[in-house]
Amino acid sequence: MSRSLLFVPADSERKLEKAAGVGADALILDLEDAVVPDARPAARRLAAEYLKGRDNVWVRVNPVDTEDCEADLEAVMASEPAGIILPKPRHARDAVKLSERIDVLENHHGIEHGQTRIIALCTEHPEALLTLHSYVGTVPRLAGLSWGAEDLSAAVGATANRSTKGEWLPPYEMARSMCLFAAAAAEVAAIDTVFTDFRDDKGLLRYAANARRDGFSGMLAIHPDQVEPINAAFSPSAEEIEHAQRIVELFEQNPGVGTVGLKGKMIDRPHLVQARRLLQQARRN
Repeated sequence: MSRSLLFVPADSERKLEKAAGVGADALILDLEDAVVPDARPAARRLAAEYLKGRDNVWVRVNPVDTEDCEADLEAVMASEPAGIILPKPRHARDAVKLSERIDVLENHHGIEHGQTRIIALCTEHPEALLTLHSYVGTVPRLAGLSWGAEDLSAAVGATANRSTKGEWLPPYEMARSMCLFAAAAAEVAAIDTVFTDFRDDKGLLRYAANARRDGFSGMLAIHPDQVEPINAAFSPSAEEIEHAQRIVELFEQNPGVGTVGLKGKMIDRPHLVQARRLLQQARRN
């Protein structure tokens, strides 16, 4: 899965042109929050044209129960986006509904069935936090789960979602953790949310490093300058790769054992799983 996924307003030709060269693993053309309703018809045309012949470019459509969502899909599917970002789902049923509509459009445009993936922004409604288990085994197209705090904090009437030190307040740290666990349960990528202060380079590096430490495989970005730090944070170091390779080698040299010793420490099967995951991530990067 991608380390960095950069949101780009789909109504800005200038920003679309710039986005291709900033080094993001994936781009997300935004037809929802970044585009006012009156500008969406033109934004759809720009998005459809931009998508043609490009790899790993996604589209954030409007919520699945809106007329705008249908218009978004009708406009972009012929250009074969890598996937669709689903905002504000209340339940995996919303992702199933989106998937069924994609089925029809893939068939209509001669696109291979299942090619178009889905990432759900799974915490933007309070109700959604109580239904995260519903994603397990129900949406074959599901590639990842991400989360957001802005809509959630507005929905509950909060005056802030971060402390004065910039850390998530407890309700939103809980939502973040639940997204991580739900993604693991559904066996899809866990993608951390945006770091909104794009001028705070040190804060971004710290946040992204913590996200990788906690188990997230990538992170959303809202500004081109955030891409390089995010990619760096989610790229295993040479020392980590060497350590992981040594763990794998030790278990291969000692088949059937449950634990092995390495540098005075006992290494067991969970460490092997982590080592293999890290090496797989390094190969993708």
